[in-house]
Formats: sequence, structure tokens, C-alpha cells
Amino acid sequence: MAADMREVDAVIQRRLASDVALINQIGHYIISAGGKRIRPMLVLLFARALGFNGPERFDLAATVEFIHTATLLHDDVVDESDLRRGRQTANAMFGNAASVLVGDFVYSRAFQMMVSVNRMRVLEVLADATNVIAEGEVLQLMNMHDPDIAVEDYLRVIRYKTAKLFEASARLGAVLADAPHDVEESCADYGRSLGTAFQLVDDLLDYEGSTAQLGKNVGDDLREGKPTLPLLVAMERGTAQERELIRHAIEHGEVAKLAEIVEIVRHTGAIEATRDAAREQANKARDSLLLIPESMYREALLEFCVRSVDRSF
Repeated sequence: MAADMREVDAVIQRRLASDVALINQIGHYIISAGGKRIRPMLVLLFARALGFNGPERFDLAATVEFIHTATLLHDDVVDESDLRRGRQTANAMFGNAASVLVGDFVYSRAFQMMVSVNRMRVLEVLADATNVIAEGEVLQLMNMHDPDIAVEDYLRVIRYKTAKLFEASARLGAVLADAPHDVEESCADYGRSLGTAFQLVDDLLDYEGSTAQLGKNVGDDLREGKPTLPLLVAMERGTAQERELIRHAIEHGEVAKLAEIVEIVRHTGAIEATRDAAREQANKARDSLLLIPESMYREALLEFCVRSVDRSF
């Protein structure tokens, strides 16, 4: 998919341009940091797997990357993060106000791009996705510093905040190809399950990886008071003393005892349990591809299911 992705990158560079210098500076700063580009890749793979080769696929792939980029700019301000993809966040470099406002620009540019495709169904899918993502952000904010959150509430945040854009990206490939309703829904199911698996692994890497590998600070989730699945499982399985230590850290966003908490997460099997939960979601994604004709694109989508779980960054 390298040639297709180069086309997407060309669209991104062209459509990011603005007459306002600071927008160009921040926009190019965050886009040039790279990233895995999984969401645009899903648009391209599903479009190709279902026989669509039109240039609109590049515009929509770039559009979902713009939506993702806008959420990152806003997320890092909300989370007070200072490191992403191995370098300073935009808010650390340029300030919160500039990051929020450029995030708004990138969002609105994404909507200009989706209108240019001139298909109402595309607008429906992406307008719905951006609205649900915003709900997920607010839900996560409500759950901060709450060690008593139910696992289902935690998973709901993932479905809204992360998996929804994966789902929309996969669905767009089917929409472009005018796929039947059941095929479109299968594509959406794949994206939702893959996105959930991806976020579950992201959450466990906060306790398994290193800062150099992750491109962000280890322990960031705990510092922000996020009660993720590794912590919830560790509290369920740990001793009363271990449970209290984790509860206190979540409530106060405290990382002074991060090393002890990481050890608890590891020895209670919480990392393995979280990866198993991710694998279960990846298997659901794999099963959703049964209606997709066999091709090298379908094979790539199957490979994503494996790579989403078995990764260390």
C-alpha cells in the first residue's frame, strides 16, 4: 500500500496549507511526527478489497487522518501531555491556546474535504463519528480519578473515543464501493473490534513498555488518573494492600510509586488478561471479514488483527 499511502500524504500536505503561518507550522509539526496511519490505511484497504479504485479514497483517507490529528491536538491539551510519538507535543511547543485553535482548523478542514466527495452517506458516517468521539472524550473526563469504574464503562469510553473512528474508516471503504448493507456493517464491525483491540494494547503498554519504545512517558495514564483495564484487573486480583495502593494512585494521579504499581500489574497477570481481551476483539475483527472477497487486501486486513495485539509500541 506504499504508493497509495504516498498519495494520501500528498493530499494531507496540500489540504493542510493555510494563509496563516502558525497553522502551517503546528499542522506540519504534528503531521510530520508520523504515526501508524492505521485509520487512513483502513479506508484504502476496504475500498480496494471491495473493488473501488477511484481518487476519492485518497481524500477520505486523508480526512480521517485529519479528524484523528485534531483529536490528538485537543487530547494533549486536556491531558496536559508533553510527549507524543517520541517528541514534544504541540501544546508543549506552541502553547495550549494555539493547539486548541489549530485543532479546530484541522477539524473544519476535514469537513470541507468530506463535502468535496459529494456523497451524503460519507457526511453521515463522519458527522456521526466525530460526535461520538466528542462524547467519548467527555465520558473519559467523567471517569478520571475513579477507581470504582466498571469494566463496561471503561470499554464504552474505548468504543466511543477510539474504536468509533476505526469503525468509520472501515465503513467508508464500503460506502465508496457501494457495498450492500450487510457488507458495510461487517466492515464497520471489523473497524470497531480492531480499534478496541488496539486501545486495549495501548493501555497495557503503559505498564509494560518503555518511554523510548512508546514515544510517550510510561505511567502517563496513571498520572492522568485513568483507570484502565490493567489497573482494574490488578485491583480485582491483588491483595487488600495492593488494591489500596492502586486506588490511591488513581484518585490522586500519583506516580511516586509507579514502579510498585507496575510490579503489581505484572505479577497479578493483569497485562496478560488485558492482552487476552485485546486478542478476543482482534478475533472478532477477523471473523467480520467473512463477507469480504479473498484478495491481498483482505490478507492485509487479517494481518492487522495479529499486529494490533502482538506489538510492543
